[in-house]
Amino acid sequence: MAEGGTGGGTSGAGDRTPSDAAPAVFNVLLVGVGGQGIVLASDILAEAALESGLDVKKSEIHGMSQRGGPVFSHVRFGPGPVHSPTIPQGEADVIYALERMELLRWAAWARPDRRGAACYVAQDLMPSGVTAYPDGVEDQIGELFGTVVRFDPRAMRDQVSPKVRNVALLGAVSAWAPLEVAAYAAVLPRLCPPGTAEVNLAAFDLGRRLALDTIGAQAATAAGLAGRGR
Repeated sequence: MAEGGTGGGTSGAGDRTPSDAAPAVFNVLLVGVGGQGIVLASDILAEAALESGLDVKKSEIHGMSQRGGPVFSHVRFGPGPVHSPTIPQGEADVIYALERMELLRWAAWARPDRRGAACYVAQDLMPSGVTAYPDGVEDQIGELFGTVVRFDPRAMRDQVSPKVRNVALLGAVSAWAPLEVAAYAAVLPRLCPPGTAEVNLAAFDLGRRLALDTIGAQAATAAGLAGRGR
């Protein structure tokens, strides 16, 4: 689990996901609360997949967004036909969450046996229907997912504006999604509000670097533990 990070350009080492083999259909579930930018983030992801020549299906629910209600979007893409826009339970490769309670609410959609990843913002916005947070939220998240990228909004407030936090978290997702960084760089200026391309690209890059650092640190820890067991 990591916090913080530094920004840079959208090019550089690690242009593609660090995964060695991508599934036939890659599934990203994006969840949060109305007004956080879930729909824009899912649009960027879907358009980046289309830019890469992949088949894409997308579905979303945001009817309660004006009342602070839960918002979610399913994005599925791959080289072959993607038949359904909805991710089956237990098949999300990555869950993107702009609010912790929504991450726990949708945890059953992650791949079992801690094979899924989670990228989330450690903030509590009390979605509609939630009156109190359960104890041990962070511990529960750590137990459910194999890799966790945690954004602390207080630690990162000087690096990422709340207005582009949704794009920073999407940058973290890009560390797993089998898409070239150039695809995101192509669609971000088209979809983001006019005059915000530069700040959004910087936020994306920061999130990607944070995720790659987290993945690298976890791999180093696993290698160290394996070495001790010999």
